[in-house]
Amino acid sequence: ELKQEIIRTLTADNPHVPQDIVRFNFKERAYKLVDDMDHTAVHFTLNGYLIHKDSDEGRRQSIRSCTEAGSFIEKAPVEAVAEPTEEAETKDEEPTQEAEGEGGGEGGGEGEQEAETAEAAEEEPPPQKVPERKLANQFNFIERGSTTYHYPLREKGLQTDPAPFETFSDNVNQWFIYDSYMEELERMEKAKEKEKAKPVAVKKEDQKTGRKLSVVELPHVDSLSMVAKAAKIAERMVNLNTYDDIAQDFKYFEDASDEYRGQKGTLLPLWKFQYEKTKKLAVTALSWNPKYKDLFAVGYGSYDFMKQGHGMLLLYTLKNPSFPEYSFSSESGVMCLDFHSDHPHLLAVGFYDGNVAIYNLKRASPQPSYKSSAKSGKHTEPVWQVKWQKDDMDSNRNFFSVSSDGRIVSWTLVKNELVHMDVIKLSADETTMQGPEGLQLQTLGSGISFDFHKKIDYLFLVGTEEGKIYKCSKSYSSQFLDVFEAHHMAVDTVSWNPFHLKVFISCSSDWTVKIWDHTIKTPLFVYDLATAVGDVAWSPYSSTVFAAVTIDGQAHVFDLNVNKLEPLCSQLVVTRKKNKTTHVQFNPADPVIIVGDERGLITCLKLSPNLRKKPKEKKGQEVKKGPEEEIAKLEKLLSLVRQPGKKE
Repeated sequence: ELKQEIIRTLTADNPHVPQDIVRFNFKERAYKLVDDMDHTAVHFTLNGYLIHKDSDEGRRQSIRSCTEAGSFIEKAPVEAVAEPTEEAETKDEEPTQEAEGEGGGEGGGEGEQEAETAEAAEEEPPPQKVPERKLANQFNFIERGSTTYHYPLREKGLQTDPAPFETFSDNVNQWFIYDSYMEELERMEKAKEKEKAKPVAVKKEDQKTGRKLSVVELPHVDSLSMVAKAAKIAERMVNLNTYDDIAQDFKYFEDASDEYRGQKGTLLPLWKFQYEKTKKLAVTALSWNPKYKDLFAVGYGSYDFMKQGHGMLLLYTLKNPSFPEYSFSSESGVMCLDFHSDHPHLLAVGFYDGNVAIYNLKRASPQPSYKSSAKSGKHTEPVWQVKWQKDDMDSNRNFFSVSSDGRIVSWTLVKNELVHMDVIKLSADETTMQGPEGLQLQTLGSGISFDFHKKIDYLFLVGTEEGKIYKCSKSYSSQFLDVFEAHHMAVDTVSWNPFHLKVFISCSSDWTVKIWDHTIKTPLFVYDLATAVGDVAWSPYSSTVFAAVTIDGQAHVFDLNVNKLEPLCSQLVVTRKKNKTTHVQFNPADPVIIVGDERGLITCLKLSPNLRKKPKEKKGQEVKKGPEEEIAKLEKLLSLVRQPGKKE
């Protein structure tokens, strides 16, 4: 075995080069295998400072070095000639003296000639020395023309001798002139402002007495702005007197008959909000302001495809039910809206034409502060829901929108402009369209509703027109975390429980309301309300209370802690025929709900004590308070549902 020869062949092929790489060939319209892969492996790279001698820069440097060497050669012979003349004089003097001693008179004529030549050499001026040329620094490539000019410092007392610093002195004088001019200009502007602010005394003559009276005229101020605040306060006082009985019921009334109803409860009608211009429009969205608990926004539009027109956005307060606080009109119907939790003056709105916009309530402008367009990536179909999210890493405001075109889009406010990014595209499973030349085109799903998790930022749910609910993540744009076969018709609303992290609720036009655990594929509770359900909402004070509205004009309130099978209250809210309730929302602070219908009417209802009960304290048992109490209460109910064999 030791003597056995093993032949190994070294090749230039890189073993780590990927194999079977295919690329699309546009000429042949097919994917082709790439054969000529680059096998070069670079292990070390260093950028040097050497220049090839045949390059342009190399030729320039070689020419420059040759010229410098030539000047040095021209200088060297002059010095070499100058030095031998002195040595020659000393050497010539020695033989002449010897010759004079030896020859005496014989060399007299020759000695005279030599003396004449020496005197002529002494009379000739010495050659001028050529100045040495300083070699250029080859490593300094900065030219004088490219350097930045440094302006002199604008400080006093720096100049000592004016002669060598004439430019410095001129610039300092120019700065002084400029500063003096700006100070004078600022002083004149302040004087003009003071003159405008001063009241002007005008002398007028009284016709009856003939005396001249001095009347002080105040500066011109818009009369409406002066009385606007006072008029608003007076209007609220008048409304408070007009609706005093309703205000007393809202604040103090508690239905005593609940003690005789057992577990049932009632809804007490309070105010009704209606605007003259919105009587032919349906209430398409409701949202309470997170800071001002009495303020809520209402979106008006139409759910009928054949009756699309203008829309309106109104903001009402419970202190003034007769007239809206803010009013905005739009060319397209408003389909959804949402207040920013940290900036309550910002209101995101989605329209039927696919646009989204941001209204700033601090600005007195009838138009939105920011609005999408066809260039900025607007939706191609109606926007059914918008939701604000936390600011991004650069502290930019951002919100999400869902539309029937199947796109979930993130909108970011960057430098006063809305920038969009597609988060995910919904795909309709097992639905394809026949395209040209027999191509199978995959159709996109139609998003109707969505909601983001209260604690996990990246997790959100999307309800579709096909009846499915997708559990999605912001991190995955082409995959779903899970799919729930939830309903047989469109999922109108999907909402996470504000207390329990795993529970969410959904409603649909298939007459059902379902409560889910997102880790389980089947629903925990199913409620059939015998007609299409328009909207459902969790209560902010209890984890087991929720309300739903149906198209027959009724509002249903459930409390799972009291009755897991039937609603505690089913009450008719809309009295007119052919009128449907569309949306419902709980007030975040007070025990009231608001319900909107298709005729543009918003009704405020107060929950009776049986509909907002809290669990009783048991002896010897520590009762948790706040959200922990609600989570424990709902978790107990879910444990009973997950174990069907266990008796309650």
